[in-house]
Amino acid sequence: MNNIFEDLKKYAHKLVDTGLVVGAGGNLSVRDQKYMYISPSGFDLKEINEEDWVKVDIETGEVLSSLKPSSELEMHLECFRKSNSIQAVLHAHPSYSVGVSSTGQKIPPMFPDFPAMVKKVSYIDYVIPTTHLLAEAISEVVADSQAVVMRNHGVLTVGSTMKEAFFYMQLTEEAAKVFTIASSVGKPRILSEEECEDLRNLSAETYRSSLLKKK
Repeated sequence: MNNIFEDLKKYAHKLVDTGLVVGAGGNLSVRDQKYMYISPSGFDLKEINEEDWVKVDIETGEVLSSLKPSSELEMHLECFRKSNSIQAVLHAHPSYSVGVSSTGQKIPPMFPDFPAMVKKVSYIDYVIPTTHLLAEAISEVVADSQAVVMRNHGVLTVGSTMKEAFFYMQLTEEAAKVFTIASSVGKPRILSEEECEDLRNLSAETYRSSLLKKK
């Protein structure tokens, strides 16, 4: 149990420290058998104590803590309900990813780590946050995606560990940043699908992916 709260605290701090969220923005959760623990509503992610994480029954959605869970509770529940392989969920508002996606464009592969590690990025058009409509839209794509980009809103990543979900978030934002910088200078060269597939099959990348799944 302690490892769960240590992970939640560690990656809540990382989201803030790396600029992926500001203020009380963003939320994260982790599965604990039939339950999940999610960040409480209205809290700065760096100010959440162990007893503040909100326990929720995944199947029923019943809140088993005194604090109110994140307003994106339904979105997190849908992720855990959709696939048992999903053990951690992160939602942040990374600037470059929001910026690129708000133009209607996708975040393209321009350097090896992004396509090698993040196999599938899905995109959904703007849906008002904190609603069942957003949760339903996420539910339709999250099972076979490592990252879901919500246009004009943010990014959601999932993983078999919190470390994996956080790495996917970092890579998605870095890819958006590289694309933005390149586009300001000239016409970016995008990696082809064949080049991306070659990267995914490299033994070194497969090994790195396996390390992310270890707690």
